[in-house]
Amino acid sequence: MTSKGILLVEDNPQDELLILRVLRKAMVANRIDVVRDGQQALDYLFHEGEFARPGGGDLPVVVLLDVHLPRLSGLEVLQRLRADERTRLLPVVILTSSDEDRDRLQSYEHGANSFVRKPLDFAEFAETVARLGVYWCAVNEPPWSNR
Repeated sequence: MTSKGILLVEDNPQDELLILRVLRKAMVANRIDVVRDGQQALDYLFHEGEFARPGGGDLPVVVLLDVHLPRLSGLEVLQRLRADERTRLLPVVILTSSDEDRDRLQSYEHGANSFVRKPLDFAEFAETVARLGVYWCAVNEPPWSNR
């Protein structure tokens, strides 16, 4: 059985590197694809632009989505995902350094499955990301069958 991928949408190179390291250390075996802005995220998920391929491809098991991104914000990406039948049930975790109540509220209003603030402390950040990876890739059962 092949494992489904994780899509990480992160524009901060340091956060990206840390998230990737922590997920590997937590033994999350899923492939992790990274895009760095909101438009790339949509292109990846809808198999358009640089990610166009015949027959499309599988959706990731979860999208880890930052709120503040270049080109399109994470909230705009989330709105488009929820508006499309192909991605409306795709698990999306907002993983952000934002501590704005407005961002949290809008994330849930637009259909986020979870809102997780990136802790400032390195050890807390690592623990949070490891738990996210294990939960969404090993514990959670997605809306579609993976059998």
